Amino acid sequence: MSLGVGGGATPDTGPDPTARLRALAHPVRMRMLSLLTASALTAAELARELDLTHANASYHLRHLLAAGVIEVAGEERIRGGVAKRYRYDADADHDRQPPTVPEGAEPTPEHRLVYAALAAELRRRSAELRRGPDNFLTDAEFWVDPETWQEIRGLIAEASARLHRAAKPVRTPGTVRVSATVALFRMED
Repeated sequence: MSLGVGGGATPDTGPDPTARLRALAHPVRMRMLSLLTASALTAAELARELDLTHANASYHLRHLLAAGVIEVAGEERIRGGVAKRYRYDADADHDRQPPTVPEGAEPTPEHRLVYAALAAELRRRSAELRRGPDNFLTDAEFWVDPETWQEIRGLIAEASARLHRAAKPVRTPGTVRVSATVALFRMED
């Protein structure tokens, strides 16, 4: 998922980045987006995969759908009812234009909540860390020139989009389960 872009449209103002941030500010919803990147799933399938109740999965899906983060990818008849399949379109998300934000604008409470949810999700994933030579970790607080910052940000955004496009459905034979968390942001001087 790309947190640096807007999402969720309102008729009068266009994209509503605040609604999007609120929808993303929950670790369960972040996990759902990861699963919905590679395949369209129903609330029941998500509930089974994430060990949630069907009602809880539906609740989180409604928040993501209302904010325009996910879309309905189809419907199917299951045991006399109709189940919707949901998907997250990572390509559309990466292509979406970011909202116009003035230089030096203060982060909103929603921004801080998204980063807190991201930190909680990273803690959960790190409990399932598998040590090996392919792992990579970098963490730093740098001062770089603006051109280098934009170049590196673009390269990482491109790598993120490529990784999202390569995602396969859960437990696809011949795949490995990986975690990818990148948080790039300018800091106060």
